[in-house]
Amino acid sequence: MRARDLAVEFPTVTLDTPALEAARLLAEGDLPGLILVDGSGRPLSILPGTQVLRLAVPAYCQDDPALARVVDEAHADQFLHRLGGKTVRECLPEQPRELPVTDQKATVLELAALMARTRSPLVAVVDEGRLIGAVTLQSLLDHALQL
Repeated sequence: MRARDLAVEFPTVTLDTPALEAARLLAEGDLPGLILVDGSGRPLSILPGTQVLRLAVPAYCQDDPALARVVDEAHADQFLHRLGGKTVRECLPEQPRELPVTDQKATVLELAALMARTRSPLVAVVDEGRLIGAVTLQSLLDHALQL
């Protein structure tokens, strides 16, 4: 089995996509992350859902989770609204990581190794630089456990 056999269509975002829209895509699709593409549709990065959360959760709660308990429940339930006018560009980590992208001929083991090395639950699959889909950790594990 090759990456092209496991790849499925996957939502993409651009640097200028509103962060709240990205959060909705993650939630509605029950996705581990999104593929960030340039104007030509070429993958630039993977935006893990945790990076969106990092922008939404107040820094003091990230530094000391016990402080999150002192926020009243009504305000705590609204933390994603902090994404307000922010964009995907602001959600990206400061230090770029290796881009989890592979060609369509990659084997299941190559996909697994790439996911493990990049700590990404998602790998973009390309054909001559053009995005053809993605392989998620879930689909990779589902396939590997069927054997």
